[in-house]
Amino acid sequence: MGKLNIVQAINQALSQEMERDPEVIVMGEDVARDGGVFRVTQGLLDMFGPERVIDTPLSELGIIGTAIGLAAYGFKPVAEIQFMGFSYAGIEQLFSHASRIRSRSRGRFSCPMVVRTPYGIGIKPPELHSESSEALFAHMPGLKVVIPSNPYNAKGLLVSAIRDPDPVLFMEASRLYRSVKSDVPEELYSIPLGKANIYQEGAEITVVAWGTMLHRAAEASEDFDCEIIDLQTIRPFDEETVVNSVKKTGRLVVVHEAPRICGFGAEVAALVAEEAFGYLKAPVVRVTAPDAVVPMARLEDHYMPSQDMIKKAYQKVMQY
Repeated sequence: MGKLNIVQAINQALSQEMERDPEVIVMGEDVARDGGVFRVTQGLLDMFGPERVIDTPLSELGIIGTAIGLAAYGFKPVAEIQFMGFSYAGIEQLFSHASRIRSRSRGRFSCPMVVRTPYGIGIKPPELHSESSEALFAHMPGLKVVIPSNPYNAKGLLVSAIRDPDPVLFMEASRLYRSVKSDVPEELYSIPLGKANIYQEGAEITVVAWGTMLHRAAEASEDFDCEIIDLQTIRPFDEETVVNSVKKTGRLVVVHEAPRICGFGAEVAALVAEEAFGYLKAPVVRVTAPDAVVPMARLEDHYMPSQDMIKKAYQKVMQY
């Protein structure tokens, strides 16, 4: 076991799964020779050759469409989209085909593919490089959405995603790629999709977050008795863990860096309103980015929910 960052943990998961299963292939723009835009796939070309680590043309629609065809006929492609904002070009393929193959074929075909993409604020790039659009993709039945928050769960969740018979969107917070390290076992292991992790035990406030915001929510909790839940999987998400926690604490704060309107926090809030309303001691509070396009670099830090905003949310539910 060694301390790895998220880039190293994902690279390890990919190499070990490719060694274990010859049907696993990696494809995307610059993933072979250059190792991807964040060097996550570095070294895989030397290990597995150009037939299994494939540099594609600059066409997100083509990358995802090709992966669907490969998956339908027995391969397990892991397609990299360089930034989440670029994935919109492939939505038609994901929504109209990948997510529907099992239903359309009445179970004759499945679509065991993974689309990996960096997301979120943190590296101050140009437009379309800092999107956080998990709710958009979670809305489509048949497509799973996974967001790791640390190296340990990045490896375990990716292994499960690759082995899953259905398409998975695997979102990697660019801000966390090299800023967070944790112990990661050398051997292969998996973390089940659809199961949340109780990151921190607490008794007075349930906090639901994922990705980068999990760490920010935890940092803001120093003076509060928070039970912090890392959803890990947005679709399907672990409703039972969230509801049971709210029944214990009586309060809920949801934190995400996507815009507020139709963000996934609204789904979490609606669940609690339906299943645990009688236990609430205060209204549910959401801490989110504003309903605006992600700004250019100088304003990114003002766009992302701050520790101060999260602390005020904790104070609000405690003082109600």
